Amino acid sequence: MSSNTESHAKSDASAAVKTYAIGELAKEFDITTRSIRFYEDQGLLAPTRRGQTRIYSLRDRVRLKLILRGKRLGFSLAETGRLFELYDVDKTSAKQLETILELIADKKADLHQQLEDIKIVLVELTNLEQSCLNTLAKVTNR
Repeated sequence: MSSNTESHAKSDASAAVKTYAIGELAKEFDITTRSIRFYEDQGLLAPTRRGQTRIYSLRDRVRLKLILRGKRLGFSLAETGRLFELYDVDKTSAKQLETILELIADKKADLHQQLEDIKIVLVELTNLEQSCLNTLAKVTNR
């Protein structure tokens, strides 16, 4: 084996066992260490321990990234946890993908309803604003 191939194999092996400290993950994802500990308390992350020190694996890092993405998309931590459980049980991801599609459909329906509600409130605010302007014009023109 050439030295280049050997070093590539070593870097692949070291990447597979890469670990992270809580501070590293907090900095990388721009969140607090308290948030990471909360996700751990919720059972979404499972770092190993060396004394009092938490050691996060690549799996934990990926899960943290997915938690934050799910949160940004409006998924609850319970929904994210459910997806993790499905993945852990079925590595083919078929059930997980079906569940994600259901969750997406639900989120989209919720967002469409919120959009309609916002449109209604905007119309009502515009009407109220116009009424106030009309009344103000009458009061100030006397």
